[in-house]
Amino acid sequence: MDIMLAYDHSRNAQIALDAIVDMFGTLQPTVTLVSVVEDIGSATSDADEMFNEQYASQKAGVEQAAARLAALGLHARVVLAEGDARKMILRATEERKPDLLVMARHSHQPDNGPMGFIARRIDALVEEFDHMTFGSVSAFLARRAKCPILIIPTHASSTEM
Repeated sequence: MDIMLAYDHSRNAQIALDAIVDMFGTLQPTVTLVSVVEDIGSATSDADEMFNEQYASQKAGVEQAAARLAALGLHARVVLAEGDARKMILRATEERKPDLLVMARHSHQPDNGPMGFIARRIDALVEEFDHMTFGSVSAFLARRAKCPILIIPTHASSTEM
């Protein structure tokens, strides 16, 4: 079995990685971790430096995830791409033709401090605006990918699923 995981080293991506291990680990799948670094879109030297830092961080994170899978006895491959995450992940599915694409559902989990309620409300507005203007990565891929997609909920850890 060949599984592709959209991986950005976030809490949500780590939950999706755990879910793959829990659900498919006994099948010994090959897991291709696709990590996309989005262009900052500025021509300044500060933007270049920020992009390089983000690229290095993303690369280290995805390589760490691959090493974790290898330590568990799973074969892992890394694909690191630059550009629009939706388009780069779609391209990776078209080129690699996985049996399954796994991704975490996008969500933000603000701290539960005294401002948590306000932070959750602001986050909900930002997420809705983002969805209206750009669409979510998972919605984009659900409409276009030719392979099955498993979207992992991220409101709970994989051990609670």
